[in-house]
Amino acid sequence: MTLDSDLKNDLGRNEINKKWVFDKFGQHVSSGKVAFFKEASIEFVLGKREGCYLWDYSSGKQLIDCHCNGGVFNLGHRNPAIVETLVSHLNGYDIGNHHLISEPRALLAAKLAELTPQGLDHVVFGVSGGEAIDLAIKVARAHTKRSQIISFTGGYHGHTGLALATGDEKYRAPFEPLAPGFLQVPYHDFEALKKTASKNTAAIIIETVPATAGILVPEKIYLQEIRSLCDQLGILLIVDEVQTGLGRTGKLWGIDHYDISPDIMVLGKGLSGGIYPITATCMRAELEDVFLSDPFIHISTFGGAEIGCFVALKVLEISSNPSFLKRVNQTAEKFSAFFKSLQKDFPSIIAGAHQLGMMMGLKFTHPKLGPVFTKCAFDEGFLAIYANNDTSIAQILPPLIISDAEIEALTPKIIAATKKLTHFY
Repeated sequence: MTLDSDLKNDLGRNEINKKWVFDKFGQHVSSGKVAFFKEASIEFVLGKREGCYLWDYSSGKQLIDCHCNGGVFNLGHRNPAIVETLVSHLNGYDIGNHHLISEPRALLAAKLAELTPQGLDHVVFGVSGGEAIDLAIKVARAHTKRSQIISFTGGYHGHTGLALATGDEKYRAPFEPLAPGFLQVPYHDFEALKKTASKNTAAIIIETVPATAGILVPEKIYLQEIRSLCDQLGILLIVDEVQTGLGRTGKLWGIDHYDISPDIMVLGKGLSGGIYPITATCMRAELEDVFLSDPFIHISTFGGAEIGCFVALKVLEISSNPSFLKRVNQTAEKFSAFFKSLQKDFPSIIAGAHQLGMMMGLKFTHPKLGPVFTKCAFDEGFLAIYANNDTSIAQILPPLIISDAEIEALTPKIIAATKKLTHFY
């Protein structure tokens, strides 16, 4: 990492050192993050990244990435096929103009309509997951002419306005008052949902597998009952596949495990290939009626950037390949066996594992152990983050392309980090 020549001369050195980065990041980006990482003795500045690995740019410390930013790096960091796709299309494309008809957007939307659950034939592109969720809620309210949105406690759908209103209290409280009309019910409590839903409910929004709540894998009947309730009351079902989509669960879409189709499905993170931000709000074709009287009623300057469309097409090509998904499931089986062995060896520390494919979380016996494990993991050479709304869970989300050799390198590190927990609890 380098600075322009004037700033180099100003500093009197040719290279930014870690202290400079921390100081300037604290001054101009986030003093809170700097304080947090310093207190945790995790003074890591991301430098080189490739495949399953991250390196500190100054010390060269190597980490196996088991966080993947919630699925952004499903295909690894700087996946060669994704990088090549981006570079090859830079010769003729840029972001494009969202006001105009676009071939790359048409190609990507058609491919998504082909691959997503039945009936999701219309696509609106965005840049962030929060933006895509906001759009889904706007469409639900405009189409149904109803105001109420029901979400689930412990869930997470982003930090933008409407998305924030569906999330956990800890994220909402500092920014209240928020938009009215949002209700929450306990997760996996169908009776509570049935009592709350009404003819004024525009949509029920749910993550296929709530990650921030602790990788909660729902029973099949639960999501099917929600689908049935929506059909009975004319409610739209919004499924958030931002983290579970694109092969993470062993199927192309997490919802494919449950034999139902949502009315709206939101995609993000992994659709970017870790290279170019792009999201998609996929919906039933009749919901486009929201935009018919004024097709410019919702716009996103960078949504569906044309260069990003080619990246997303390559992601879909790779992720939908049956051999790729077969490999994901084989890898998931290896982790499942390992987690069972780990629980057997550390019964006072490990209570079990939450897992659907490679959507995985270690369940600890005490909520204090998740944050401690995150620190121990860093010290042992891998990045794994605890679930913010259930700190007894450590998310284990390596890239889906992780090799057998890399698994063999990772598992002793997980064992070593777990062993360290015996000193804390």
